[in-house]
Amino acid sequence: MIITDTHTHLYSEAFDQDRQDMIKRAIDANVKRFFIPAIDSTYTDAMLQLEKDFPDHVFLMMGLHPTHVKDNYKEELDHVEEMLSSRKFYAIGEIGIDLYWDKTTLGIQIEAFRHQINLAKKYKLPIVIHCREAFNEIFEVLKQETSEDLYGIFHCFTGNIEQANQAIAYNMKLGIGGVVTFKNGKIDQFINQIDLKHIVLETDSPYLAPKPYRGKRNESSYINKVLEKLSELYGISKEEIAHITTQNSKDVFGI
Repeated sequence: MIITDTHTHLYSEAFDQDRQDMIKRAIDANVKRFFIPAIDSTYTDAMLQLEKDFPDHVFLMMGLHPTHVKDNYKEELDHVEEMLSSRKFYAIGEIGIDLYWDKTTLGIQIEAFRHQINLAKKYKLPIVIHCREAFNEIFEVLKQETSEDLYGIFHCFTGNIEQANQAIAYNMKLGIGGVVTFKNGKIDQFINQIDLKHIVLETDSPYLAPKPYRGKRNESSYINKVLEKLSELYGISKEEIAHITTQNSKDVFGI
């Protein structure tokens, strides 16, 4: 059984004390593929080091996270372009809109999101979308930018079934993680109505740890708890869900 974690911040400072051990724990728990989203230029070196340390397991994205779209966002987008032109990445991410922390940057967040969507089209790469309290704004941009060559993952999907179907209509898979195990997460109430061909697994480590680790540091091995919950909800084996969702990740990332 091979499990793919399509979204994990393995370079996070939360893992500075035990990063190698934590990754090995995950590999021993059948999590063999880790897709690493970017945040901003300050993490690039750490991401490259991860790839060097685990070349058979770690696959990098490049992008500017919406909460890091600040006054210097144009310089950050230049860095994204410079990196994309210099080497291989597997997605543009994580990108999108976040209105939870700061609504005043909405204008430049939209600009950065749109710019990076166009980079994805240019480099023929998927996008990995971060959406927090911004479904309408994200969908408005996707509606304007939609095309056959725009596809990817709606990371950490926490919307309702209508929003799920809307995301799927824009060629997005749904990234399902620890929230599906939460009592008040709500997606557990409808997720089994979504065909598994539209689902990929993720942890968003070190954030959003599934039950019974909720509130603690998340790590990639805990994706097995997400797998267990989906197995229960869909009524099929963990092995089958791991196989389908890993194949879905290959369809998105091309590897």
